[in-house]
Amino acid sequence: MSTTAQVLAVFIGVMLVSVFVMESFLYRHPKLYPLFLIDADDFDAVRMWTINMGFYNLTTAVALFAGVALVRTDHVAQGEALLVFTAAQHVFLAFVLVASQRKLWLNSIMEGLPAAALLVAALA
Repeated sequence: MSTTAQVLAVFIGVMLVSVFVMESFLYRHPKLYPLFLIDADDFDAVRMWTINMGFYNLTTAVALFAGVALVRTDHVAQGEALLVFTAAQHVFLAFVLVASQRKLWLNSIMEGLPAAALLVAALA
C-alpha cells in the first residue's frame, strides 16, 4: 500500500478524533451550532445523538489507525481490507448525510472527499 494512502488514512483518523471531541464533549459550544445545525434549546434532545456519533467516529478512527498499523507490520492484506472498507463506508455516509439534510453539504464534502481520495489511493 502506498505511503500516500497511509498518510491519508492517518489524516482522516486524526480528523475523526477531532470530530469525536466536538460531538461528544463540545457540542454545546456556540461556534459549533452551525456545524451541527443545533440551537441551545436542542441540547437535551441531541445529547444522545451527538455522543453516539462521536464515539462512532472515534471507533472509525481507530479502524483507520489499525489498518495502517497492520499494513506497516506485514499484515498488508488485512490492513488494506480495513482501510478500503472504512473509506468506502465514509464515501457512502457522505451521500447519506447530504441526502438526509441538504444544509450539511459542506460536512458531506469534508467527510466524503478525503475518504474518496483514500479509496482511490488504496485501490491504485
